[in-house]
Formats: sequence, C-alpha cells, structure tokens
Amino acid sequence: MLKDFKQFLLRGNVVDLAVAVVIGGAFTGIVTALVKDIITPLIAAIGGKPDFSQFHFTINHSVFTYGDFLNQVISFLIMAAVVFFLVVQPINHLVQLARTKNAPEADPTTRKCPECLAEIPAEAKRCMYCTSRVTPQKLKKV
Repeated sequence: MLKDFKQFLLRGNVVDLAVAVVIGGAFTGIVTALVKDIITPLIAAIGGKPDFSQFHFTINHSVFTYGDFLNQVISFLIMAAVVFFLVVQPINHLVQLARTKNAPEADPTTRKCPECLAEIPAEAKRCMYCTSRVTPQKLKKV
C-alpha cells in the first residue's frame, strides 16, 4: 500500500499539479499587488473614488451593502484583464512564433513558368498562358 502511495506521489502529473498550485499562489500575490498598488490608484486618479465599500441602500430598515461586492467584481475584472493582456497574450504569441518557426514548409502546388513567369500548376507540361513547354515537377506525397 505504501508502494502504491509512493508511486502515486511520484507520478509526473501530481508533481506538476503541486508546482502549478505553488506558482499560482505566488502569481496571485503579484497580480493582487499590481491591481491594488498600481491599477486601482490609477483608476482613482482618473475616475475619483477607488473604494466602493461604503455604498449601500435601505429597504424597510434592511441595509443592503453592495459596495464590497462591487469592489470584488471590479477587482476581478481588472485582474482578469491584467492576466489576459500581460500573461495569456504574450504566451500565445510566443507559442505561435515557435510553431511557425518549427513548422515544415509545405510543398508548393504551383510554380512560375520559366518563359512568362506566370503561376502554373507544378505538374503542368505546358504553360496555359504562353503555351511554352515546361518540364513537369512531381509533387511529393505526404
């Protein structure tokens, strides 16, 4: 039973998940500090009041404090925007660059006629524009 437990703990995906949780916790602290210390004061400088926690309304002597909820919603939206624009977009761009750099070039299905430089099918024996004879190029089958 201990052997199975050890094997479970040492599986790659469990270790990866543990690392992701630790890194995610640290990253949460960074994003929270960015939002709290930089972005929220910037919004306050532009729009006025950064803290809505005192907002409330009363119905039949019942007080509904919606300000803290509003603070949390705004904080969530700001954090989501920061993560999207400062993490997700750059990572997607890097992944796309890596894919295009490592992608094999496709075999061309057309080529230029040596006489008139028009685009003709790669396997053509004669140019459809100037009717000159061309040597057909065999396409590689994938």
